[in-house]
Parts: sequence; structure tokens; C-alpha cells
Amino acid sequence: MADSKPRVKVPKSAKAGEVITIKTLISHTMESGQRKDKDGKIIPRKIINKFTCEFNGKKVFECDVDPAISANPFFEFTAKVNESGTFKFSWVDDDGTIYTDEKKIEVN
Repeated sequence: MADSKPRVKVPKSAKAGEVITIKTLISHTMESGQRKDKDGKIIPRKIINKFTCEFNGKKVFECDVDPAISANPFFEFTAKVNESGTFKFSWVDDDGTIYTDEKKIEVN
């Protein structure tokens, strides 16, 4: 799906040891594979099936996604930051496509 676009909100800065809130949303239709098109043919399943967040190469959040999730999945979670670095976000689609985004944070 060419129009799938991740959006991520991470604070630009934080204090060492602070717990920050991270919000993510990806534009995606999340087709369950249970609907039919106008000709009666089943529309193939196409969902984001895994979401991962890493900070400086270490996994801080991961979840598996099931077909029951709505279109444009939104995730909100917290992470404790002790150093400056980069968050890397990955969404894996059924067809193997991986959508990614990165956000940097400066820790003072």
C-alpha cells in the first residue's frame, strides 16, 4: 500500500531518567480478508501484523497486531530515557512490507 504513512510524536528533549510518552499512528486500511469486493471475490487480508520500537538499537516496545484492529492503528506507550539517541519504529505488513520512521531525542 503506497499511501501508508507513519506519524510519530516523540518529545525533542527530556531530562535524564524521565519517562516520556510516545504516540504513533500509521495510515493503513487494515483489510481483514473477510470482506468481498463488488464482484463477490474475497478481498485479500492485508494488515499491519507487528509493531516494534527500538531506542539506540534496544527494543523498548513490541506488539503483535490481529485482524480485529481498526484501520489506521494508533499506539501510545511510555519509555524511560537515560541518554540522547534515536527511536526507530517499524510496522510490518502481511505482504512483508516494512514501514519505518525515526525520531531523535536530546537528553540533558
